[in-house]
Amino acid sequence: MNVKRSIWIISGEASGDVYGAKLAAELRRLAAERGDKLTVSGMGGPKMIAAGIDIRVDSTELGVVGVIEVLKHIFTFIGIFFRLVGQAKKERPGAVVLIDYPGFNLLFALMMYWNKIPVVWYVCPHLWVWGKWRLPVLAKICTKMLVIFPFETEVFAPTRLETEFVGHPLVDIVEERRNPEIVRDPASFLLLPGSRTMEINFLLDPMLGTVAELAKKHPALKFHIAAPREKIARLCREKYARYREKHPGTPEVGISCGDTSDWQQRAGTGLAASGTVTVESAIAGLPLVVGYKLNWVTILLASLVVRLYRGFFTMVNIIANREVYQEFLQHHFTPKELVPAVEAILPGGARRAEVETGMAEVKQLLTPNSSSAGRQAAEACYGVLEEQPPR
Repeated sequence: MNVKRSIWIISGEASGDVYGAKLAAELRRLAAERGDKLTVSGMGGPKMIAAGIDIRVDSTELGVVGVIEVLKHIFTFIGIFFRLVGQAKKERPGAVVLIDYPGFNLLFALMMYWNKIPVVWYVCPHLWVWGKWRLPVLAKICTKMLVIFPFETEVFAPTRLETEFVGHPLVDIVEERRNPEIVRDPASFLLLPGSRTMEINFLLDPMLGTVAELAKKHPALKFHIAAPREKIARLCREKYARYREKHPGTPEVGISCGDTSDWQQRAGTGLAASGTVTVESAIAGLPLVVGYKLNWVTILLASLVVRLYRGFFTMVNIIANREVYQEFLQHHFTPKELVPAVEAILPGGARRAEVETGMAEVKQLLTPNSSSAGRQAAEACYGVLEEQPPR
């Protein structure tokens, strides 16, 4: 038929950038199968750029967390927001796919709704933690919700929003990039301090303090930091150098960039910032201890609206509905508490087998059927596109 169609994908964080790139590739396959001509545009980072998406805004440095951090960038966000809204109103894509990033995307979805542009939300914002009162609003302004965690369909059940569990895209992504030549090294210990500057500033020093204590008790351990991009790797090197100046006995820690997936296969155990990387690690089979710290102003404000879901803040534990990865928040994220937790999951540790079983269960829960998550998401998005008049 050679129908011309247009779709936008909006992502503001590193994980969404990966999912957006995968989604674009599957959308193009569907278009080719149908004989359509599909244009994919939007906002994203290096993965979406590499996927050939017509990027209107590079979101590489837009993934900030916390009230103080967002306020520092508020005028940048406002400028980007109105520029994208103006372009969408002018071009009128057949659908806009929003990937997570709720602070920006909730308002963007509202603007698309007012301008009668269909919205598909892919990777549900965690309203079940911090904003259940917004569920009716989201149900009204979205055409369809695609969720990646099985329990999320229950969250939207009271609304009339069409909601579909499509599986977690990381299951496909982790398996595709698995290197059969890499063998897990029980003595290798991986640090995953995060993908944002703020996370490195808050989390890396306690992690290095934990490394120093572990090295005294387990001298065979080898330590490594895997950073998602060069800016974060450079910051890690700078902070590590300053830490060693103050603490000369700190052991050697390797630092690399862009090879996190290899290290998730290679390392025997790890310590990570809470986030998507914990789900990725569970799928890859890497036992972790997890934690998080925020600016105290941010955490005090967040405590007024955020509630732990199922009693946890780490997504792996929420999915499993039990503690798979032991987690530590704020003032608990210290070497004193982290060291015994890590020792319990080292090879031969008291919790090692329990964690390994839990990771396998989580991977199974994230896989709804034999079809890939990316394919299911693309089919759902394309279905919305096909309901619109061709251009």
